[in-house]
Amino acid sequence: MVRLEQIGKRFAGGPPVLAEVSLVLETGGFCVVSGGADAGKTTLVNIIALAEPASAGRLMLFDRDPSRLDRNGRAALRRRIGLIFQDLRLVDRLSVQDNVALPLRLAGADERRVEADVGELLAWMGLAACAERPAAALSGSERRLVALARAIVARPQLLLTDEPAAGLDANAAQQMLRVLGQVNRLGTTVLIATGGALEVQMPHRRYRLDDGRLTAEAAAAPCSN
Repeated sequence: MVRLEQIGKRFAGGPPVLAEVSLVLETGGFCVVSGGADAGKTTLVNIIALAEPASAGRLMLFDRDPSRLDRNGRAALRRRIGLIFQDLRLVDRLSVQDNVALPLRLAGADERRVEADVGELLAWMGLAACAERPAAALSGSERRLVALARAIVARPQLLLTDEPAAGLDANAAQQMLRVLGQVNRLGTTVLIATGGALEVQMPHRRYRLDDGRLTAEAAAAPCSN
């Protein structure tokens, strides 16, 4: 599903943010990339999400080379990817249900489908009671769950998460990981970028990113380096 081959990234002639990063995410895999604040995790996620280009190397997504596609082709690939930003980027003035519905509405989905899909997802994630509350009124853990719901409402094949458990207590972090595990078991490939230690209770591949260089820490199918 995702193949990085010797990916490098520099900004404005500065030192490398990523250096010769190679990684394969197989369909249905669950991978965790850990590293410090300046390790390059967010840059790695942004490159895979087609939010910014690599400076060197080759990226393959869904057996396609995005660099050979036009704008419409790259947009079609992005629609197959769900992304949880580190800063979540919820629209605070909108309700929970309207935040979650945004990807479907931007894609031009029928409003009846939007209402049905959002309602079903919020109920599944235990968020139905706060569906009409503005995002600004949510707790930190609720905001992260809403960001996750928004990322998966369009049923992406690939889910990229940047610090999904940041700021959460141990119980809330485990709840987030349980939901991510359930999403993975339903068929979505998951990559987590994190600066902390996450106790993932399912088969996964674990990597360490230091100074822009990626090394494998522990292996468990179905992801491979």
